[in-house]
Amino acid sequence: MESDSEMVAFPLLTTPIESNYRACTIPYRFPSDNPRKATPTEIAWIDLFRNSIPSFKKRAESDTTVADAPAKAEKFAKRYAEILDDLKKDPESHGGPPDCILLCRLREQVLRELGFRDIFKKVKDEENAKAISLFLDVVRLNDSIEEGGKRLENLVRGIFAGNIFDLGSAQLAEVFSRDGMSFLASCQNLVPRPWVIDDLDTFKAKWIKKSWKKAVIFVDNSGADVILGIMPFARELLRHGTQVVLAANDLPSINDVTYPELVEIISKLKDEDGKLVGVDTSNLLIANSGNDLPVIDLTRVSQELAYLASDADLVILEGMGRGIETNLYAQFKCDSLKIGMVKHPEVAQFLGGRLYDCVFKYNEVLG
Repeated sequence: MESDSEMVAFPLLTTPIESNYRACTIPYRFPSDNPRKATPTEIAWIDLFRNSIPSFKKRAESDTTVADAPAKAEKFAKRYAEILDDLKKDPESHGGPPDCILLCRLREQVLRELGFRDIFKKVKDEENAKAISLFLDVVRLNDSIEEGGKRLENLVRGIFAGNIFDLGSAQLAEVFSRDGMSFLASCQNLVPRPWVIDDLDTFKAKWIKKSWKKAVIFVDNSGADVILGIMPFARELLRHGTQVVLAANDLPSINDVTYPELVEIISKLKDEDGKLVGVDTSNLLIANSGNDLPVIDLTRVSQELAYLASDADLVILEGMGRGIETNLYAQFKCDSLKIGMVKHPEVAQFLGGRLYDCVFKYNEVLG
């Protein structure tokens, strides 16, 4: 991972960053709140992270790369629960007050200290293999839609359907372990439009008339999410003549795809001519974002990503962690798109929507 000194601010954030950017969408507390007393919102979010402990513990127990995994998984569960209890008693402990970035970071820290580097590796590999085998069918289905606007809507529905594969959500982890998920069924079963934030028609009108020269896409989960959701969409951008930069995590976190994994996935998706089902990929770049969490603070990205993104005119943040929980209101110097499915009741409540509702937020920068 890059050292702190090598991390820089994402160059397309509106400046001055200090007064324009905060890497958390939902305020857990206000200046008037007692700093030594946890707020109701902090308590609700601490409980949400506590509810995820059993599914993380289960994954950790079966991590064959770690000696004494079951005993260490037990230690993880106990230690992380204690940290969460401390934060309830004193929100200023453990580097608080807590927000979703700190709660994720503390969980990763405990896992890593116990030697757990990638507890979701097995399920990621299985889901990637499954999704790779379906990629051609999904692309052909999209290509068979003649009308550009309809095809775009189908691609967007594919992103939402893929985004369901999220093992950081306790409810979805349970559904997934029970019966897996069918990508095409998920496409059909999205909540009906209008979604809780629904700028799809505005974006569609631009898509038909406008083409962007370079798009940066912050990707989210492995499996169907990146392979059947994001890749067909990125391929369509390439067809439109847009250069595409896919930004993936540096280190494993939950079932998010990492930079090395994404490089491998894309090499498997390309045919012998290096094309993505007939589409030239010389304009497709993969970048290491420098991030190691399922959420992202855009004041801290790798220099490599900052360099590649500096002349982009479209930024896309995909997934609940990056697109909704941390950057829904992030303002950029260029057009931006936040796309994600609402998978926590607390987020649904904040947005005034339904659980498994969809967010499609498009901001155009004129001039």
